[in-house]
Amino acid sequence: MIHWRPSSGFVGDVIPFSHAGRIWLFYLLDERPEDPTAGASGMPWALVSTTDFVQYTDHGVVLPAGDRDAADFDCYTGSVVADGSRLHLFYTGHNPRLGDRGGSFQVVCHAVSDGDPTQWTKQPELTFGAPAGFVPQDWRDPFVYRTGADEPWQMVLAARYVDAPDRRCGVVARLTSTDLDQWALAEPLWEPHRFITQECPDVFQWGDWWYLVYSEFTDAFQTRYRIARGPDGPWLAPERDTVDGRAFYAAKSVSFQGRRFFIGWIPTKQGDSDAGRWQWAGDLAVLEAHQEDDGTLAFGLPAEVVAAYADVQDVKLSPLDGADAEPGQGAIDRYAAWIGDTVPEDCLITLTVDVEVGTQAFGLLLHASADGEHATAVRLEPQRHRIVLDTWPRGRTGPAQWQVDGDVPHAVDLERPCPLPPGRHTIQVVLNGTTAQAVVNNQVALTFRRYNLGPGHLGLFVTDGTANLVELTASRR
Repeated sequence: MIHWRPSSGFVGDVIPFSHAGRIWLFYLLDERPEDPTAGASGMPWALVSTTDFVQYTDHGVVLPAGDRDAADFDCYTGSVVADGSRLHLFYTGHNPRLGDRGGSFQVVCHAVSDGDPTQWTKQPELTFGAPAGFVPQDWRDPFVYRTGADEPWQMVLAARYVDAPDRRCGVVARLTSTDLDQWALAEPLWEPHRFITQECPDVFQWGDWWYLVYSEFTDAFQTRYRIARGPDGPWLAPERDTVDGRAFYAAKSVSFQGRRFFIGWIPTKQGDSDAGRWQWAGDLAVLEAHQEDDGTLAFGLPAEVVAAYADVQDVKLSPLDGADAEPGQGAIDRYAAWIGDTVPEDCLITLTVDVEVGTQAFGLLLHASADGEHATAVRLEPQRHRIVLDTWPRGRTGPAQWQVDGDVPHAVDLERPCPLPPGRHTIQVVLNGTTAQAVVNNQVALTFRRYNLGPGHLGLFVTDGTANLVELTASRR
């Protein structure tokens, strides 16, 4: 399973850790009890490991939730570091039964291991909460790192200031330590005065650049990043400061064999319906980051994932109404589409096209009917420099012909900025059941989920312009 999910439950925030030649993916196991406050057990950490993001070893629960009255009844997001042969796990403790009228407190908790990532001993005496000036209900997601081998340890957290505007009180708080046990408050790492909070902070150095990664739900539910020349900032926003869209959340990164991977989760939707609201947790997903000369990051599929789809087959296309006989030759002043056979629910689609100047849109029809009228469309719009997800038919507001959601031209939470100059472009789409990831030019990613998969035909379309087909394949594992 490329987009991994446990047999019972869902993948929440992922905490990646590189150790002993493997990538250890701790994650919050969401078992979705109907009433979390009434349950006999809270949220634990579970673990899978991999070397290639294709084959996974499931290690089950490795950090159990605390008992009913414990500060860590829920074990929420954190980080894992190695100090010599000893491993340290920092996590957020939460108990909905504790706290005051302002809500239950969040605290930083600590566990240790003698080197086995599957075996941990909690250190409850080292638990601590927010100091004065910070909201005690938001003191979470501790990320621990060092800026150098001889430098003190640093911990950054998702926090909020007391008595500050709610929408702009979020701060990346910072603590320092020499022994990983006792922590002292330091200057905040970042105060953007922009978000409610910045979840799941992640800090790393790559060459001459430093990176601060975080997830926010104020302007949009997205994972973003900032870059700096030093570990203390100033933190600059790159032109495309997002890792992906709404359906790749709480992504954290890990370095493995000289490469940098971002791991997040693809949320489910309420009622297993495309019309349902996004839910917390779902399926694990990964993107590989590539560093540009100016420090910005591009994102693509790991080569191991692409290589797993080794059975490559050309897709034969037939024209639909308005299309030329040769697929992809263009639609100078109209919409044209070509349709192919059905493809498996688990496959890698690769499209390469040469796009001419002035082309309004082009893209892929997924899960399509034989006439192309029912489909999920991955649409690229050169004039708007973006990629979006669209579906047809759209929703309706009434029985009349005009009562169609024509003023909702795409899924507004599944839109990404994407440079699309005239010339050659390659689009890869991994389909894995109801989940999917589209990548343009190994640079821009758009992850999504679709429940109404339809008949499963694959198609190509062009609107008002010309996109000459170079290659269209569907590869199986």
